[in-house]
Amino acid sequence: MKLLIYAHRWAPETGGVETITAALARGIATGAAGWQVTLATRTPAGAMNDADLPFRVVRRPGTGTLATLVNDADVVHLAGPALLPLILSIVLRKPVVIEHHGFQCVCPNGQLLIATTRMPCPGHFMAGRHVECLKCNRGEGVLTSFRLWALTFVRRWLSAGARANIVPTAWLGTVLRLPRMVTAHHGLVQIEEQSGNRREGRAAGDRTSATVTFAFNGRLVTTKGVQILLEAARQLKSRGLPFQLRFVGDGADRPRLEALVAEYRLEEAVRFLGYLSGAPLEGALQAADAILMPSLGGEVFGLVALENMMRGKLVVVSDIGALAEVVGDAGLICPIGEVAAWASCMERLIRNPALCLEYGQRARERAQQFFSVQQMIAGHIAVYDGALRRAHE
Repeated sequence: MKLLIYAHRWAPETGGVETITAALARGIATGAAGWQVTLATRTPAGAMNDADLPFRVVRRPGTGTLATLVNDADVVHLAGPALLPLILSIVLRKPVVIEHHGFQCVCPNGQLLIATTRMPCPGHFMAGRHVECLKCNRGEGVLTSFRLWALTFVRRWLSAGARANIVPTAWLGTVLRLPRMVTAHHGLVQIEEQSGNRREGRAAGDRTSATVTFAFNGRLVTTKGVQILLEAARQLKSRGLPFQLRFVGDGADRPRLEALVAEYRLEEAVRFLGYLSGAPLEGALQAADAILMPSLGGEVFGLVALENMMRGKLVVVSDIGALAEVVGDAGLICPIGEVAAWASCMERLIRNPALCLEYGQRARERAQQFFSVQQMIAGHIAVYDGALRRAHE
C-alpha cells in the first residue's frame, strides 16, 4: 500500500507537527510491512539530506506534481486540513484522513485564543457568534480577518467529508465535533533512544542541591503564559523561598520578559538559556526538578509535556483539556492564568522536593504505558485500513 503524508511545514523546521509526522513516517516505513511512504511538504530542505531518510520526501511540489502524488496513493494523510491536497483527494476520490494538530476547523486563527486579549476563546465560531470572530483578528486587517473567518467554514465542510478525522486527545474531539473522529494519541520513542546515549544531567532520584530548580521548555510567546511564571516567582521571592527558574527556548517575548526579571529583581533566581538542542538541551532539562507549562490556550496535545514525562520529570500544566489528558494523575494541574495558584504549587514543591521524584517516576510510567511510538503507529494503521475498507464498500 502507498501512503502519502502531507505536512505543509516540516523538517528542518521544528515543532510538534514536524516531530510527529517524522516519527509517523519513519515508523511506518521501517516497521509496517506492506506500506510505502512518501511525505510531501512546502518546506525547503535547507542543509537537510533527505536521502538519509527511510521514506521518500517531495518538497515544494507544484499543483500537477501534488495531484500525481495523490493519485498514486492508496491513502492520503493530511497533517491538518490543508485545502489544496484535501480538495485534490476528494476530486480524485482517494481515501483521505486528516490528523488535526490545531483548531482550524473551529477557529479562524486556529488557536482558539482571542487575539486581542490573548485569553482562551469560549468557542465563538461554533456558537455562531461570528461578529466576535471577525473582531478577534481585526489586527490583521479587515480583509484578512474576513478571509480567515470564511476559510474556517470551508475547512470544516471539507473535513466532514474525510474518511476519518484523527485527534491526538479525546478532549480535542469534543471541541472539533467532526464526523468519523478517531482518537490516536501521539507517541515518541524513549529519550535515550532518540539521543542514542545515556541520559545526562540529574537522574531520577539523584538530588545534588537543596534548591529546587524549575524549567520552562518552549517558545517565549504570550500564549505560553510565560509571564505567569515570573509573577509567581516574584511572590515566592517575597516569601523568602529559595528556588531557581530556567527558561529553555526563545521567542518574540524574550526582551520583555528579561525586562520584567530586572524590574522584579529576580536576576539571582531566573536565567534565560535560549534555544538549545541535543546534549545541551538534555543537560538543562535533566538538571530540572519540575517542568512548568502555564499555557493560556492553543494546546491540542502537549508534546513538551510528553517528552519530559519520558525523561522522568514532574510536569505541572495549566488546566487545559489536552494537557490534563496527557499528564493524567502523573502530574500537577493549575488553573489557567492564576498566578497565586501557580505560586502555591511551586511553593509546595520547594517545601517538599520529594514530590518531584515521586511524580516524575509516575510520569515516566504513564508515558511508556500510553504514549509509545509503537501504539501511535498501530493506531494510525488501523485508521488507514478502515479508510480503505470504506472506500471499497
